Amino acid sequence: MEMRQKNRAGGQSVFGVIIAAICIIIYLFALVQAAVRLYLSIDQRKITAGSEFAYITGLALSAGNQGFMDERFIATIEKSLKDSRSIEALIISGPEGEYAFERQRGRAITWINNSPRFINRFSFSGQSYYDTLPINNLRNVNIRAVASAFDYGDFTKILKDTLLLILIGFALSFFTLLLQLLVSGKQEEVYVRTPDYAAGDEKEEEMEFEEALPVITAEKTESSGPKGLYSPRSNIGWEEYIKDRLDSELHRCASTEKDLTFILIEFKDDINSVFFKQAAEEAVTFFTTRDLLFEYGKKGIAAIVPGVDLEISRVKAQNFLQRVKEKIFLNVNIGLSSRSGRLLNAERILIEANEALKKACEDPDSSIIAFKSDPEKYREFIRNRV
Repeated sequence: MEMRQKNRAGGQSVFGVIIAAICIIIYLFALVQAAVRLYLSIDQRKITAGSEFAYITGLALSAGNQGFMDERFIATIEKSLKDSRSIEALIISGPEGEYAFERQRGRAITWINNSPRFINRFSFSGQSYYDTLPINNLRNVNIRAVASAFDYGDFTKILKDTLLLILIGFALSFFTLLLQLLVSGKQEEVYVRTPDYAAGDEKEEEMEFEEALPVITAEKTESSGPKGLYSPRSNIGWEEYIKDRLDSELHRCASTEKDLTFILIEFKDDINSVFFKQAAEEAVTFFTTRDLLFEYGKKGIAAIVPGVDLEISRVKAQNFLQRVKEKIFLNVNIGLSSRSGRLLNAERILIEANEALKKACEDPDSSIIAFKSDPEKYREFIRNRV
C-alpha cells in the first residue's frame, strides 16, 4: 500500500509539471501573438493610409479640374478627409499659396510665417505622402498628407485578447493547484483506512473504483450555417447574406430615388486566407462599408455600393484592380451592374453582374466589364411579362 501511494504522488507531480509547462507556453504565446499582431496592425495602417491618400488625390484632381479651391472643391476635400480612417491632415499647394485641411483643428498642423506645416507627433506615421495635381491651366499644384500610425481600435482588441490568454493561464494553474490539494487529501484518508486488506481484497477494491469512474466523451457540434455578422476567413459578410441585404438596399435606394451598383470580384488564381483577408480590407477602403461586403464563392468578393452610379463604380473598380496588383500581386476580374432608375430585385441584378463577370473572365483585353441597361427597354420588358 505504501508503494502505491508513492506512485500516485509521483503521477501528480508529473501532472503538475505538464500543467506548468502548458501555462508557460500560454504566456509566451500571448506575448508573441500580441507583438506580431501589433506589428501587422501598424503595417496594415500604412497600407490603408496609402490607399486613402491615393483615393483623396483622385478626388482632388477631379474636383480641381472643375474649379480649384472653390466651394465645391473645399467641400469635397473636407468630406473625403472626414471619411478617411487614417489621414489626419492635408496641405494643398497652389499658385496663390498653401491651403490646410485638418480632421481635428490644431492637432496635426501648425502655422509658421503664414505657412502650414505638419506637427511631428509620435502617433503620426513617418511615411511621406506626396503627389502632384496636374490640374488644367495651373502649375505647381501638389498635395501632401500626414496619417496616424496606429489603429487604436485594433490595439485595444489585441490587448484585450492578450489579457484574456494570460487570465486563462492563471485560471488553469489555480484550478490545477486546487485539484491537487483535494486529491492529495482524499488519498491520505483512503490509505489510513485500508492498511490491513488482503492482496485479493485490495485488487477487487481497486477494480470497483476504476469501474465507478465517469467516462468523459467529447460531443461533436456541427455548424448549421454562418454564425455572426462577419466570416472569420475574411472579416466581411457571409455569402449567404448577399441576397437579403441586396434586396433591402435596392428597396431603400428605390424609395429615395438613388442609384446602386452591385460589384462582383473574382481572383484569377487560387488565393490563400491571408491574401484573401488583405484583399477584403482593400475592398473596404475602395468600395463601401464592411457590412456591405460579402464573400462570393471560394475566391470572390461581392460589394453593394448604394448611392453611386455605374461610371463612378467603374473608376473605383479600376483603382482597386491596380491596387491589388501592386500590393498583393493578385489578378482579378470584375463585373458590375447598377439599378439605373429601374425597379428590380436582388436576383435580377445578381444575374446581370454575373454575366458581366463571366464576360470579363472570357475577355483577354479587359478585366472589368459593366452591364449597361436601358431603363425604358427594361420597363417595356416588365410590362410585357405582366
